[in-house]
Amino acid sequence: MDSTGAGLPEWLAVMPDGVDERVEAARQRIGRLSRQFEQVLRDVAAEYGFSTGDWQALSALHRSGRAAVLTPKELGDRLGVTSGTVTVRIDRLERAGLVERVAASSDGRSRPIRLTRKGRARWAAATRKRTEREQALFRSVLNEDDLATLNALLSRLLSRFETEFGPSSPHDALRPE
Repeated sequence: MDSTGAGLPEWLAVMPDGVDERVEAARQRIGRLSRQFEQVLRDVAAEYGFSTGDWQALSALHRSGRAAVLTPKELGDRLGVTSGTVTVRIDRLERAGLVERVAASSDGRSRPIRLTRKGRARWAAATRKRTEREQALFRSVLNEDDLATLNALLSRLLSRFETEFGPSSPHDALRPE
């Protein structure tokens, strides 16, 4: 498939009458772009030795403030994962030296987690690489005016969807690994 909507005529041919082809084409392109952004995340995460789930955990800790500390429950809630999944993720990140448990407790599930200096540096380097790749892709096809127009249109569309369905996460949320 290419950006012109290859495959779209076949899809529209099996859709019910009355489907607006322009809306369907836009929806499909936005969905495909979303999957491409996920691919960039997966590729960069792999370059830096972690999964996209690990990256999400590091990002959640980074966004939690200067101390970058969350309990496992808070981290799981922010990531939308089970306590078992968050425990496995924390253990993996701790073994890699990217996070550390900071408070003594008999219950390891309640011990706060924070980024290590290494974790903060690895997250920052991976995030820089991701944004550089995305910027290069955007800039290869959009000029300043195009980018301003695209952002204005997407903002309006997102606002309408969030009015209808409620706010979405302000941060990248990936499909489960």
